Amino acid sequence: MDIIEVHAGEATYPVEIGENVLLSLPSRVASLTPAVTSVFYIVDKAVYDQYEGRIKEHVPNHQHVFWHVIPAGEAAKTFDVYQQCLGAALEAGLDRHSLIIACGGGATGDLAGFVSATYMRGIRFIQLPTTILAHDSAVGGKVAINHPLGKNMVGSFHQPSAVLYDLSFLRTLPIKEVRSGFAEVIKHALIADPAFLEELMKNLSTLEDIEPSFLAYCLKKGVQIKSEIVRQDERETGVRAYLNFGHTYGHAIEAAAGYGKWTHGEAIMVGVVYALYISKQVNHCDFNVSLFIDWIQRLGYTLSIPEELSFTKLYDRMAQDKKTIANEIRFVLLEETGVPHLKKVTKELLEEADRFIRQIGREE
Repeated sequence: MDIIEVHAGEATYPVEIGENVLLSLPSRVASLTPAVTSVFYIVDKAVYDQYEGRIKEHVPNHQHVFWHVIPAGEAAKTFDVYQQCLGAALEAGLDRHSLIIACGGGATGDLAGFVSATYMRGIRFIQLPTTILAHDSAVGGKVAINHPLGKNMVGSFHQPSAVLYDLSFLRTLPIKEVRSGFAEVIKHALIADPAFLEELMKNLSTLEDIEPSFLAYCLKKGVQIKSEIVRQDERETGVRAYLNFGHTYGHAIEAAAGYGKWTHGEAIMVGVVYALYISKQVNHCDFNVSLFIDWIQRLGYTLSIPEELSFTKLYDRMAQDKKTIANEIRFVLLEETGVPHLKKVTKELLEEADRFIRQIGREE
């Protein structure tokens, strides 16, 4: 097992990564001060249906434990589900010393974290991520729900008390979810660790059957990269924006297509290629985009965007991105691998990059 300490503003908390980390949950809860008065689980339905017995086997030793099951995936991050969670918490009588436990993928953690951030103006929560994607979203305290006009537009910064990342949950992930989660691993390498990216491109030829020890290594690297950025910038006033590499165009695809139609990571990977193309045009970035595209296509990623998602629709979504200021769309770009920066991009160049992506998609 590996333990990474995350420092974010005034908060410090552990991220435990390994097999059967769930075993440490009772002791983690018992160590919190002030003492926890009640425990409220918010659990992804798919996870609950498959792992109910295992999860309940390691419930904290507490007389007041409540359960609330939510829809799986992005369907959870709505105002209706958020309100239902608040209602269930109120009915359970949660108080300021209660604890929320988020058990599921990234969407579950985002929702449960936002519930804990806003219930009684903020109570504690612990993340139990069950997907590869959640290695990114569970760390750093960004919690949110979606608005029909934009992804993660309603949210807060609220750090967890701990993240317990039990890798045994990953054994049953469908390949689509593996692909979605690994996009964030690749993104971390692109923005912060050229040697790690080279290692991935050399050693990873398929996502179908990743060696467990290599997967654990990759997830640990991703958490370390993100935790260092969060240490420098908890509330995204500076370098933390770099974690959004690939997300401006990717989020636009997710929102315009309808949340859940594309997995987060598959949309983000399209956004990564889009941002790499712009980086070449703006910064003359010395990066072999063609070689990178060949690699991710072998891993099963697609760059084929449905015709109904026109550039105009995607541009309108990008204009609503949180990095947009005074109607100027800003992108995270690379000067070189591991050296990101934030820069304004013209509509003309955005449309040119869009044509580049669509041409590749038509050739797949």
